[in-house]
Amino acid sequence: GIYDQLGGGFHRYAVDGEWLVPHFEKMLYDNGQLASLYLHAYQAFGDPEYRRICEETLDYILREMTDPGGGFYSAQDADSEGQEGKFFVWTADEIRRVLGPADAATAMAYWGVDRGPNFEGSNILYVADLPDIDRVAGARAKLVAAREQRVHPGRDEKVLAGWNGLACRAFAEAGRALGRPDYISAAVRNAEFILDAMQRDGWLLRAWARGAAKLKGYLEDYAMVAAALLDVYEATFKRRWLDEARRLAEEILRLFWDDAAEGFFDTSKDHDPLVVRPRNLFDNAVPCGSSVAIDTLLRLSVFTGEERFETMAMRALRPMADLMDRYPSGLGRFLSALDFYVGPVVEVALLAPETGDGVALLAGEVFKRYLPNRAIAGATAGDAATARGIPLLENRPLVGGRATAYVCRKFTCRQPTTSPEELAQQLAEGV
Repeated sequence: GIYDQLGGGFHRYAVDGEWLVPHFEKMLYDNGQLASLYLHAYQAFGDPEYRRICEETLDYILREMTDPGGGFYSAQDADSEGQEGKFFVWTADEIRRVLGPADAATAMAYWGVDRGPNFEGSNILYVADLPDIDRVAGARAKLVAAREQRVHPGRDEKVLAGWNGLACRAFAEAGRALGRPDYISAAVRNAEFILDAMQRDGWLLRAWARGAAKLKGYLEDYAMVAAALLDVYEATFKRRWLDEARRLAEEILRLFWDDAAEGFFDTSKDHDPLVVRPRNLFDNAVPCGSSVAIDTLLRLSVFTGEERFETMAMRALRPMADLMDRYPSGLGRFLSALDFYVGPVVEVALLAPETGDGVALLAGEVFKRYLPNRAIAGATAGDAATARGIPLLENRPLVGGRATAYVCRKFTCRQPTTSPEELAQQLAEGV
């Protein structure tokens, strides 16, 4: 029920115990995070249904929630024409008019309409089991086309930096893992939008709307954007994104660190004065700024080899031990960061010849796998400027002039390989 069976994307939450009747609003942060979750499930288990949901969710964001400049809007409203859910629900008669009797019977059985209305005399389309979606592909396309003629729900067209970071990560990861260059392009455009339109005088700003950005960013904005930039780097191997992530990490330490409490404030030291400077330590609908900052600093320490990023991350993480033990369900991102620290972290260097030949096959073996604790770096062999400051890439020659992969742990690498099959074996064996 909370998944839009026709247009893709997830509604905000269910209002009943069966997860059938949603509050029809769609939030960017839900859809970005759920797209990532379904991608990871597909990588881990290989079920094509997970891939379908991931792609349909990202396609929904591109189609309905993307500003022409590349930013992602915050939300799509629940109501249209004064009625909640009117855009999304169907009566049996409406379906018959669009599809005709034979196709309507199949579609209504598939989406539970033949069981009678389930929402104020109309039907929320749902799938009770998981039969073959191809059975109703034609009917689905016709219903989508008919629905497009309805009055659309309104949108909250603010672009929020932190929420955009969550969605940008999903596009970058899915683009690489699923072989979708359009997703990588969306991630790059979004990163460019944030850095070009949402920064002023060295500050990352929190919100953009109607051509203007305002409000100094909070910790979650800096951390989520920095995390996304690391994923955009892995998706493109363009040095700019790693450098920008590092710059934002430096700003996190400068603006938000609290020496006395060994942790991060949610507001910067230059924020308007408050009676109490806030510090949220629980992950809720979105992970808290502190947990994402810790995770990002740990990842950055592997990419750059700078131990101080790891040191600062662990200074913030260690005081959380008791809370993580007592309330693990509320501190999931902190636990993920701890898992990254404990390791092992899969480190992969991909070196390409000048022609670029062969590196795509090696990269495909890496990115199709579920590797939650990873650092993937890439460059053209001999490009000292790109490799400088990235220990994974430094002094890594090609083997026989061919695209070469190095699989490493703590910068100690196995025998380099030019074979996708051998690389797959090394990754399967761990490090």
